[in-house]
Amino acid sequence: MRLKLTIAYDGRPYNGWQSQACGNTVQDFILRGLEEVAKQPVKLQGSGRTDTGVHALGQIAHFDPPPELTMNPFNWVPALNTKLPATIRIMACEEVADDFHSRFSATGKIYHYDLCTDPVLPPLKAGLAWHLPRLLDSSVLAEALELFLGRHDFHAFAAYRGNEKPDMDWCRTIHRADLETMADGFRIIWVGDGFLYKMVRLLTGAAVHAAQGRIRIDDLTALLDQAPGLPLGKSPICAPADGLYLQQVLY
Repeated sequence: MRLKLTIAYDGRPYNGWQSQACGNTVQDFILRGLEEVAKQPVKLQGSGRTDTGVHALGQIAHFDPPPELTMNPFNWVPALNTKLPATIRIMACEEVADDFHSRFSATGKIYHYDLCTDPVLPPLKAGLAWHLPRLLDSSVLAEALELFLGRHDFHAFAAYRGNEKPDMDWCRTIHRADLETMADGFRIIWVGDGFLYKMVRLLTGAAVHAAQGRIRIDDLTALLDQAPGLPLGKSPICAPADGLYLQQVLY
C-alpha cells in the first residue's frame, strides 16, 4: 500500500521541509511520528522543498507503511497528528497507486504570496506576510507580474544550491500570476509547471521593486530569457520567506 499525505504547516519554527542533521524540519517531525506509529523507521518522500519560514497549506508526501500494518488510511490522520506539534498538521491521508510519486508525478504547483501594506504590521501577521508600508503602485505590480507569464528561461530568478549542472534546464512555464486585493494589502497567486530554487520569492521581489519605482519594467523584461554565455543580470531582491505559502501541488 502507498499512502499520500496532505500536510499543512506554519513554517516559522522550522528549518524548512527537507530533513537535516539538526532534526528541526517538518519532514523530520513527521518521520519521527511515522516511526512512533509504525514502531519502525519509514521512508517519507515530499513533493519538493520549502525553505525556512515558508508555510504550506497543501504540501504532499507519500510513504509505504509496513505490510503488517493494516490501519485504514483515514486513521493515519489522528494517529500522526497526536505525535506532531500544533504547527504541523496532516490534513488528509489517502491510498494511491503503487507508482504514484509525490515529486515525480506532480504536474505543477500553486503558491501564493501575501503582501501587507498597512502602515503598521498587525502582530498576528508577523512572519505571515511581507510588510510593505512604502507606497506601492498596484497597476505597475500587475504589469510586472504579466511579464512572467508563459515559458521563459528564469535563470535570473533562481538562487543556486551549489549542485547545478552545466546542462541544467532553467526554463519553466508560468500559467498564472494573479494579483488579488485584500483588506490589508495584496495576494499574488503563482501557478506554474514547476519552480526553481527561490524562484517565487525572486519573482515576487522583482515585481514589488518595480511597483515601488526602484526598477524599470524594461529592465525587468531584460532579465528574462538572457542569452547563454553573457554575464547574467539577477533579480534585484529576494522577497522574505514570511509571505510565501505552498498552496497546492497539482497532479
